[in-house]
Amino acid sequence: MRKVSVIGVGMHPFGRFLDKSLSDLGRVAIWEAIEDCGLSLKDIQVAYVGNSLGGLVTGQEGIRGQVILRDAGLGGIPVINVENACASGTTAFRGAWLEVASGVYDIALAVGVEKLYLPKTADSIKILSADSDVRLRDMGFQFTAHYAMNLRRYMKQYGWTKVHFAKVVEKNSYNASLNPYAQHRTPLTVEQVLNSRLIAEPLHLYMCASMGDGAAAAVLCAEEEARKFARKPLIEVAACALRSGMFKKPADASRLNIVALTSQFAYEQAGLGPKDVDVAEIHDAMAPAELYHYEELGFCREGEGARMIEEGRTKITGDIPVNPSGGLAGKGHPVGATGLAQVAEIVYQLRGEAGERQVKNPQVGLVQNSGGYVENDSAAASIVILKR
Repeated sequence: MRKVSVIGVGMHPFGRFLDKSLSDLGRVAIWEAIEDCGLSLKDIQVAYVGNSLGGLVTGQEGIRGQVILRDAGLGGIPVINVENACASGTTAFRGAWLEVASGVYDIALAVGVEKLYLPKTADSIKILSADSDVRLRDMGFQFTAHYAMNLRRYMKQYGWTKVHFAKVVEKNSYNASLNPYAQHRTPLTVEQVLNSRLIAEPLHLYMCASMGDGAAAAVLCAEEEARKFARKPLIEVAACALRSGMFKKPADASRLNIVALTSQFAYEQAGLGPKDVDVAEIHDAMAPAELYHYEELGFCREGEGARMIEEGRTKITGDIPVNPSGGLAGKGHPVGATGLAQVAEIVYQLRGEAGERQVKNPQVGLVQNSGGYVENDSAAASIVILKR
């Protein structure tokens, strides 16, 4: 396998854009990524386009990627459409990475795009539930309730409190206030979070990621080729792992979940460990979930996630900054775009281009992205490790 570098990234800001189409959103991210690396559209040899729910939202099925790329001015190349719940963007990234790493192509484009806002919010919420097994949905399954049950278990077992959860939001909302791409740019206090409307005990409104519209893109290139023309630091893809959930786990294997297993594989692939990670973007669709993801990723021992937030270790100024972008609750969560937005943030950080939210001299960054739900576990999870 060849070494692969990310040489360009781009984003359309996340938010509520009722007047914009998937193509409008995708075009901005694609062109920003192209301009970022200094290439032209004709240099792109293959493209993977991640989108989770566009068929239900817009009615466009089957060829969403081709339509989006055509409207960006790109055609005549292999286009692969990717649909993998919240992991659609990072799954598209993995496909592009494999094309280049295997030597089939030298330059590949990965795009993640989603448009979730509809005039009636209830319609959007119903569509979002399609990213679970519809048999569970029809029995009343909701992602918010799933997260709430997990968090109550940690509260009972380890003494975690709502204040710990609110501190995660306080941290991430501050980070989002510094991010020009973020949907929500107002820093929140612990008190404001706890006084917001209760959604599902112990989750309050400001702990929950809102739906969003947005897009992100990345250009990947064989390292030996990139060195000939790259004008910015090359960011190497050290690992790119993808798994589906452990739907039937042994009764005594509570820690044997999809995130822990995928991260173990990625660390081995990269020849690195949790202590080597300088900055991370974590999939916190409900912000307090960030705490148990710390543990699953090996940043701390089981039950110690709350201590990490108490000690400030995951702030931008901490020893393992997490979600400098603002996370999903701060940045917003356009499902198919989220994973590639996380990749873009880590690239900005490793290049030293993150402005006011810049982490001090990071060399290794990690992206954890999960999506969907099938009995007992997330349906998909990916880990991307990037290094400068």
